[in-house]
Amino acid sequence: MAEFKDAPPGASMLQKTTVWFENRFPTAFAEYKKHMSEYYAPKNFNSWYFFGSLALLVLVIQIVTGIFLVMHYKPDANLAFASVEYIMRDVPWGWLVRYMHSTGASAFFIVVYLHMFRGLLYGSYRKPRELVWIFGCAIFLCLMGEAFFGYLLPWGQMSYWGAQVIVNLFAAIPFVGPDLALLIRGDYVVSDATLNRFFSFHVIAVPLVLLGLVVAHLLALHDVGSNNPDGVEIKAKKDPRTGIPLDGIPFHPYYTVHDMIGVGVFLLAFSAIIFFAPELGGYFLEYNNFIPADPLKTPAHIAPVWYFTPYYSMLRATTDPMVNVFVVITALGTVGALLKGGLSGLARIGVVVAGLVVIALLKTFDAKFWGVVVMGGAVIILFFLPWLDCSPVKSIRYRPRWHKVMFAIFVVFFFVLGYLGIQPPSDIGTLIAQIGTVFYFGFFALMPWWSQIGEFKAVPDRVTFQPH
Repeated sequence: MAEFKDAPPGASMLQKTTVWFENRFPTAFAEYKKHMSEYYAPKNFNSWYFFGSLALLVLVIQIVTGIFLVMHYKPDANLAFASVEYIMRDVPWGWLVRYMHSTGASAFFIVVYLHMFRGLLYGSYRKPRELVWIFGCAIFLCLMGEAFFGYLLPWGQMSYWGAQVIVNLFAAIPFVGPDLALLIRGDYVVSDATLNRFFSFHVIAVPLVLLGLVVAHLLALHDVGSNNPDGVEIKAKKDPRTGIPLDGIPFHPYYTVHDMIGVGVFLLAFSAIIFFAPELGGYFLEYNNFIPADPLKTPAHIAPVWYFTPYYSMLRATTDPMVNVFVVITALGTVGALLKGGLSGLARIGVVVAGLVVIALLKTFDAKFWGVVVMGGAVIILFFLPWLDCSPVKSIRYRPRWHKVMFAIFVVFFFVLGYLGIQPPSDIGTLIAQIGTVFYFGFFALMPWWSQIGEFKAVPDRVTFQPH
């Protein structure tokens, strides 16, 4: 049994209460010290580092508002839409809770996209933080699943038909596709069975996995330490007496106060959208979703919510001519590998066989299946980023100028793909989406080559920091 401490003489009631709890729950206080007051973070964090704490804030908002929505929502195909209308019109403050939840879904993806982009900029996925990045990508996948399952629940026109289109994509998978689509729907069409399945996944299954991944992400981060804009490991330079990093400061109170600035700005923008533009021109809440689901009336144009549209655009861009382009790229890559030299006879045979197998697969299955592969591969490829980036430095600060141009073009194409995914299909739009898709995958697939090219700046031994 641990030895109890006594409160100091003249201690306040708060101090006495704290000592009382610490004597009976020392693990909580030890974890608080490990992850807050005695967790030393780099002293040069900038505004890009707001988004991790903001993601945690939005997660809390989504859980709390979701609990209140579930109190009144009916997961029944005949009652779901009416129950949402009841929440909006008759439940006290129900409209506010619903708009907080719908705006929070978009806010979650905005914050997470920016958080991931900061990781790209500063190399936060590089050694020793590979597992932190992998957990983060898994969180992103869970968020996509959570958003997809929740998208059906209002049982509006776009919810119904969007789910119909996305679930039908699984039917394009060879051999198991039709059975897999049937398993997901629970019926031959999107129906009450689908609604109940999606409700259970949205409310129970995925949130449990998501919370576990968030905890794993934070624990892995605090074990290896946070990255910083310079990409310098602060644990390499410690005070010989205390063992504290020379360029580190306690996360609490310094960064808890620092993050309050980001929280304040975020809540101002979040509140402005909720009260003045909750639909945000149809991007956050589509106008067709205010019409009850009608299985007999298909909307003129079906598109997913904005945060799925870059990947949906890649799906639509994968046509038969696009598959032929992939065949040509594979053939050129195979020939290039053979001409480069340095391969043994057995390795050369292996390259040729691999190239022929890929070409045969591309020509065997139809473009719809490869569209699903491209859409999924656009997310899965992120998991391999720690091993694709071979740059001698982590941070964009010390990379050649043209690396910054590459990142800028990547961002532009991502936005263009997102915009095209919302628009009705067109020939010019499809062509631009195909170029964007090739660039997206080329950005990552060729990264082992282009990330090493250029004149890199010298990385300092200590972090660069100018106090405000």
